[in-house]
This record gives sequence, structure tokens and C-alpha cells, in this order.
Amino acid sequence: MRYITAGESHGPQLTAIIEGVPSNVPFSFDEINKQLERRQKGHGRGRRMQIEKDTAKIVSGVRHGFTTGAPITLVVENNDWTHWQKIMGAEPIPEEDEARRRVSRPRPGHADLNGAIKYHQRDMRNILERSSARETTMRVAVGAVARILLEQFGIRVAGRVKQIGEVIARDRELSLSELIEITEASPVRCVDPIAEKKMMELIDKAKEDGDSLGGIVEVVVEGVPTGLGSHVQWDRKLDSRLAQAIVSIQAFKGVEIGIGFEAAGLPGSQVHDEIVWNKESGYSRTTNRAGGLEGGMTTGMPIVVRGVMKPIPTLYKPLMSVDIDTKEAFTAQIERSDSCAVPAASVVAEAVVAWEIACAMCEKFPSDALEDMIANVKDYRAYTESF
Repeated sequence: MRYITAGESHGPQLTAIIEGVPSNVPFSFDEINKQLERRQKGHGRGRRMQIEKDTAKIVSGVRHGFTTGAPITLVVENNDWTHWQKIMGAEPIPEEDEARRRVSRPRPGHADLNGAIKYHQRDMRNILERSSARETTMRVAVGAVARILLEQFGIRVAGRVKQIGEVIARDRELSLSELIEITEASPVRCVDPIAEKKMMELIDKAKEDGDSLGGIVEVVVEGVPTGLGSHVQWDRKLDSRLAQAIVSIQAFKGVEIGIGFEAAGLPGSQVHDEIVWNKESGYSRTTNRAGGLEGGMTTGMPIVVRGVMKPIPTLYKPLMSVDIDTKEAFTAQIERSDSCAVPAASVVAEAVVAWEIACAMCEKFPSDALEDMIANVKDYRAYTESF
């Protein structure tokens, strides 16, 4: 499977085209919009979330509730477009900066200056509109399609926030269902009620100070069969693809799988997972420090991936920058933003991980129709249990 997205932050709409989804997958419009709604929630979100109520339109690839095997096209309209038609319209307009809302002061931490240099743009709005995290709307929608496919095989995805700023949530032994229930009720998608309160207080303080906060999110995937991915080529290793997917999210600067960086300070006896076998379920591991991946392939244990999100670089007390016209020092341009988007980023991380797992399933069990894929997966699961 593959997909491509298009659209600007303040353009008329966002679009995604997905190719390779098998035919006859029961398609849930409610699931797509549920995931889009989850992305818009979270303590610390800005005013735009009060404007945009994202819902997706399906304009191809689905008929009467089932995929056809043709490319699926998803569209999310920007409700704020009416206020931006002149500024972001495709038609030529006078060169006056006031009419164009031209941006000449790059914001530290953004794509503004690098992109302007690369694409020869004297108006950095042409960079910031596409590099905006608004693009993740479509990645969540695409991830929702992946989730629908994965559910046909009993594969479930969940996420949580482990840290915001200096506040770290304590770990709890929870089933995936419990994890989902608790995080869906939490304004910061946290399973630790004490940390939740401290996180919200910290976010409120950052907002008051015109500052922003980052954090760490974790994604867990259960029900994945053994052997997705491959060890034979670097670009087929599933852990590397998951790492790329996480770091591709706007503002993400780090990723770890399983115990991750903690492994650097431990002996091998406390890092690797012992293998056991029983007659009922076949092979498993006594621990899951590897996060469900060894040698670039799934082990059958839950996949555990974490990502580090830096604080959003758009600040209401902006840092210093340089005007590209005059080369004079100025405070950076201010665009509408969030004081903390870590809870929303947790939902985006779930989406990109779900997509990679769905792609790996389609590579391992290539089928044009869902019925064939289900049969292939069933046979493979029986084989792995008897190996």
C-alpha cells in the first residue's frame, strides 16, 4: 500500500489518495471521523480546534460501505477557508504584502527559512502552509483506514502520553482495553491521574507564559503475527520503517523501540528476551524488552514504540529572528498555535504506526481481496503455532 497527501494549512481542503487497500474491506465512516475527532482533543490545544470540526468525505474507492480495490480518496475541508480565500487563493493578486499576508520573518524551529532557500521563495507563507502540522489531519485519516484493515485480523493499536515537560507518568500494568478506556477519558491521554493533573497545570503555566511544551508518547500494537518485516535488506526492516514513520511527524526528534535507550546502560542479560514454547500457543518471550521486534521482524509480542516531541516552536512570546528583506533582527512571526500538542501527537503516532503495520501485513500476505488475505493469514498463524 502507499498514499500521498496534499493541501495547505489554510487552503480549501486537505486530500489523501490511498492505493493498494484490498477489495471488500467493510468501511466505517464513523471510524475515520472518530480518529479525526481524537486528534483535535487534548488540554493545551489552540483556538483553531474551536474552528475546525474535521470530518472526512470519501470521494473514491468505496461503494456501499465496502472498498472496491480502487484508489481511495479522502477529503477534509478547512472550515476557516472563507477567511483565507484571498490570501491563499490560486488566482494572481497584487504584489502588496498586506494583501498577500507575506511572511518575511522565519520562525526558529520551523521549516520557514530552510524551505524558502531551497524553493526560492521570498514569501515564507508558501513554506509554512504545507509544513504545518495541519497535514497530520490526513495522516490520521489514512491511519484510520489502516486500523479498519488491521481489525479484520484482530490487530489493535493504542497510545498514551508518558511525559509532558518535566512531568513523567508512572507505568501501570494495563490491558490494551484498559489503556484505551483510561486514555480516552484523560485530557492529556495519560494513565496516571496524579501526573495528569500536574501535566495540565504545567500546560496552563506555559500558555500563560507564552511558551510551549513537548513530551513523549507511546504506541502499543497487539495481535501482530510473527515475521512481519525482513532482515535481508535495510529498507525492509520493520523497526527502521516504524522509526522513520514516527520521526516524520512534525516536531518529533527521537524514537525508541522497547526499552530503547535504556539498553545502552544495561548488560545483555537484562536486555534480551528469553524464548519459551508451549503446546497451545507455540513460541513467546518471557519479557518484551525488544518491543516486539528482533532482526527487523515482529516476534509476535506486542509492538512498543515511543516518540519524542519537541515543544512547538511557534511561541506567543517569540524568539529572535532575522527579516530576510532587511536582514535586521526582529521577533519571529507569530502564527496561531498550541501551547502543547503532545496528546494530539499521540493520536498521530498511533496512525502512522498503524499504517506501517498494515503495509507490512499486505506485503507478507499480498491479496487483491480481503477474503484471500484472511485465508492466507489464518493458514500462516496455524503454521507459526506448529513450527
